[in-house]
Amino acid sequence: MSNLIRWEPMREVMTLREAMDHLFDDAFTRPVGMAGSSVPALDLYQTNDAVVVKAALPGFKPDDVQISVTSDVLTLRGEYKTENGNGQNDTVYHIRERRSGSFERSLTLPTSVQTDKAKADFENGILTIQLPKSEEVKPKSITIKAK
Repeated sequence: MSNLIRWEPMREVMTLREAMDHLFDDAFTRPVGMAGSSVPALDLYQTNDAVVVKAALPGFKPDDVQISVTSDVLTLRGEYKTENGNGQNDTVYHIRERRSGSFERSLTLPTSVQTDKAKADFENGILTIQLPKSEEVKPKSITIKAK
């Protein structure tokens, strides 16, 4: 026995509308260049003591990346370098998807930090920056005295 499903044209229209909504959301809410991935993807979060930024930089060496903090803005700069084929001028690429050129990504930090105590580690293509929070913005506990 087969099941018959009634065709509802409005259900199909709503699906198309939702797909268009997702398309426009992705196009206008991602950072510029993110769709082509020439800007490194990153995570920004904070703990009680620090603001932490993790950036995916595959193929980079620590010397290829510059980090600066000005006021409450963290800036990452670097350059994707490519090889010129096999060293000969007769190289013809059939597919070339790896990016080349420089990038710069700036983001506003959620709270004030102590830049002089910042640490940066680079492991397996992931750059981890730890920026300790300023003492005045760290959470403080207050003890309660019973009477």
